[in-house]
Amino acid sequence: MKFARYGAPGQEKPALVDKAGQLRDLSGVLPDLAGAVLGDLPKVKPESLPLVEGNPRLGPPVGDVGKLICIGLNYIDHAAELGVDPPKDPVVFLKATSAIIGPHDTVVLPRGSKRGDWEVELGIVIGKRAKYVSEDSALDHVAGYTIVNDVSERGFQLERSGQWTKGKSCDTFGPMGPWLVTPDEIGDVQALDLSVDVNGARMQSGNSRLMIFTVAQIVAYLSDLMTLEPGDVIATGTPPGVGMGHKPPRYLSAGDEMVLRISGLGEQRSPVAQDP
Repeated sequence: MKFARYGAPGQEKPALVDKAGQLRDLSGVLPDLAGAVLGDLPKVKPESLPLVEGNPRLGPPVGDVGKLICIGLNYIDHAAELGVDPPKDPVVFLKATSAIIGPHDTVVLPRGSKRGDWEVELGIVIGKRAKYVSEDSALDHVAGYTIVNDVSERGFQLERSGQWTKGKSCDTFGPMGPWLVTPDEIGDVQALDLSVDVNGARMQSGNSRLMIFTVAQIVAYLSDLMTLEPGDVIATGTPPGVGMGHKPPRYLSAGDEMVLRISGLGEQRSPVAQDP
């Protein structure tokens, strides 16, 4: 099943996406797609729900995200394009949840930004509390999957001393959605195509089969470090083709449009602006 949230920022309502791609209002069934609800998503017939009229804004498909955890350098071909050795353990960092926006909202480059970059990533949404789980049982704790754009400011990330978080957590740097898709609809999560187009030109492409650490391995590994709670989101790394990896590098500017796609997870269209 495909779930979504629609409405003004901070006032989103839950919805189900029917086979025609139309939104069906789910607010009469549950208050939001957040927290413990994600561990027991409702199984209802879309046609039994009221149709959402018009073309409302889509918000992030998960509300009240507790943690947004990111995995770096997790595609073998992305590590190669950057000229670094594949990591022996997952590279883990946190991205501020205040960066999260809807899938078609505007990404605003902060003051002083000259090296804004895109990163299409498969997002894992945790549905059930996970602590010290095995790889064999890790996927039992997953509510579904979504698209995350781990937007980055490379100058902030790499040239300001300290952690990557500085270049990852700027406001609007976490477009998420459009949908939360349940595992049964995805099939093999390690066989998904990912891509980014900027202004109509293909910049990034890859497949999740080239992840160094699989979804199950990531969930199990993180559950040894911290308790994963329902509503936590994990961005699992990006394939080759980021702006920094192009020769010469190609970075974002005001007026650009990023289009992100992952097999079965839909499409994001994010315009880019510059904070004056």
